[in-house]
Amino acid sequence: MINNQYIINENQTYFERFELASERIRTINKEISLKDSVLPEALTAYFQKTSDFLLQLCETYQLVSSGQIHKMTLSQLHYLNKSLYEDIENSNYEKSYANPNFATEKLGNETGKLFCMLYATLRGCTAYAFEERLFYLTIYFELFIEVYNLVEDNCTDKEIQSAIYYHFFDYADIMATDNIRSRLNPDMSFATDIIMNADISNPAYLYLFGEYISENEYKTSEYLSTLPEEQIKSIATTFTEGYKKGFAAYDIDLSKKKTVNIRYRLGFERIVREAVLQFRAMGLEPCFIRGKNGYCGGSANRQYEYDHRMDEAVIFDKALAKRRLDTQRFAFEDMKQIASEYAGPAVIETFGEKNFMPLEKKTRIRFNSKQQKQHVDYMAETSLLTNEFIPGNTVSFTIIAYPVPEIGKDYKAIFDDTIKVNTLDSSMYEEIQTCIINALDAGEYVTITGRNNNETDITVALSNIDNPEKETKFENCLADVNIPLGEVFTSPKLKGTNGLLHAVSIYLNGLEYIDLKLYFKDGVITDYSCKNFEHEEKNKKYIKENLLFHHDTLPMGEFAIGTNTTAYQMGQKYNISHLLPILITEKTGPHFAIGDTCFSHEEELHTYNPDGKEMKCKENDYSILRNTDSTHAYFNCHTDITIPYNELGDIIVYKSDGSSIKIIENGHFILEGTEELNKVLEIKRSQSHWL
Repeated sequence: MINNQYIINENQTYFERFELASERIRTINKEISLKDSVLPEALTAYFQKTSDFLLQLCETYQLVSSGQIHKMTLSQLHYLNKSLYEDIENSNYEKSYANPNFATEKLGNETGKLFCMLYATLRGCTAYAFEERLFYLTIYFELFIEVYNLVEDNCTDKEIQSAIYYHFFDYADIMATDNIRSRLNPDMSFATDIIMNADISNPAYLYLFGEYISENEYKTSEYLSTLPEEQIKSIATTFTEGYKKGFAAYDIDLSKKKTVNIRYRLGFERIVREAVLQFRAMGLEPCFIRGKNGYCGGSANRQYEYDHRMDEAVIFDKALAKRRLDTQRFAFEDMKQIASEYAGPAVIETFGEKNFMPLEKKTRIRFNSKQQKQHVDYMAETSLLTNEFIPGNTVSFTIIAYPVPEIGKDYKAIFDDTIKVNTLDSSMYEEIQTCIINALDAGEYVTITGRNNNETDITVALSNIDNPEKETKFENCLADVNIPLGEVFTSPKLKGTNGLLHAVSIYLNGLEYIDLKLYFKDGVITDYSCKNFEHEEKNKKYIKENLLFHHDTLPMGEFAIGTNTTAYQMGQKYNISHLLPILITEKTGPHFAIGDTCFSHEEELHTYNPDGKEMKCKENDYSILRNTDSTHAYFNCHTDITIPYNELGDIIVYKSDGSSIKIIENGHFILEGTEELNKVLEIKRSQSHWL
């Protein structure tokens, strides 16, 4: 039952409209079943399927609101979850109206795309049935009814698209306010109530979230229930202490903050519950928001998600963007106080799922060139607005990762080894990384080359520092905000950064890239290619959409050297290197981020390495525009591309006098003071041929 007064008041307001809309959908469903409808034949099956689903949501809402869902058995809950998502699962997706190929085949190209988008939008209402959000159920039910009526009246696709557009335009104010409230206000406690009050020793609680529950979520919960309480507390402490250390490292007063946004994958509730208790001891209440940037279940179908990534192209234009920005500003103004009390995100990532290569469909919705530019500008404005009310230099974060059971038979051993990787000796790494930074600080530029089919050959220019005794070019990254430890990084100087960055095979943002090549001139990408598809045009479009995020180019925002050879060894030991997340992979070789710097919106913060030297190289030619041309200062993306040790040739630092210092040779650390890093590599090297 609902505990939040805001939701209770909302439901009282919309109850009658919801009942009327639900009854109308029952009538529509009956009309179609009895063949009393005057729908065009091609759309009859579509509206039958869609109304069936919406009536299923009505039934689900009744189960939740009456409390009956808490009396259901585990098998009944599993069946309910399966029935809500089965239409897009596996082979079922081939004949689903959520599949743009199927929808356009049955309904025609333009009509099919439009109604495919509508069907996917309505499927998103599943969460609202579990959250008892009558406002959202009502307005989306009414949208369905409006579209049905328009079809009955033989209206055109353009008129139907207009109706969908004005649905989002008219409700933009409520949606924007609700989204910000969910991010910042701990009273929005749907997930908190489940996490803190449910019997998490019984996996049945997972089905109360309304998310798709795969074997990963179920088996993760089962496994964590077997671990001793002290181990759970220790895992949570690594997570929460990393968060606290981040505030100390950046000299931000944590005592002024009241909320933390916890983001995680379902199944980890036992750890998250303990983390909530530890955060509360710091004076922080949790906020949980649903979605990929919040809490989420598994994916019923990753191709479905890929197919619908740009559905907003049906409605997006400059006017909608402006309305959203205006309403977001109003919402932030209204919640200015709680925005100032927000501390930042604490994230538990997962890894181990089979990697995904999407099928590119001509039928899926995409932004046109005009919309692409407008959407890029809109995202930039949104970022600036958020930073206005939640300045980047007043918040921090932490992020850590653990495997899911899909990783294979060694899951438990990998989980244990991940704990070890996440808790390595910071003092040892601090000394080693200080040696590397001292060498880098002496240089004007660095060259990085590949081997074993990796064609990387790139020069990275380094910014100057005025006082080497007190200042540094590289940050010494230990186990605080970014867990595990193991890298030194900087914002490179763009002018003079030239060459080829090559990845033989790599997974970025959940997608595979084969033979990825990025060419840099004065720090920005001038050309790019991969070999995922037969035609070059498809490959370039794939990179621009998924790696450049529709920007014409991106700068190199970060250059780093990863030092966590233990993490690398774990990947090789279990043959899971290709499954490790960027969070870990970036520590297993040099990496280069395209997009914003690591210090986006935090350039003014004074930060220091453990040796007392101040990190000075936080700017580049774009971020420096933030005070004069803010819309072009940031790109709102940051993607790390790593060269693993077995594909790495040399890393050499060149000084102004022409002399050089070699840090890595043929994938091994040779700089004095770094020899310890090679030990785990040498153990395996004597056993096989990793390097």
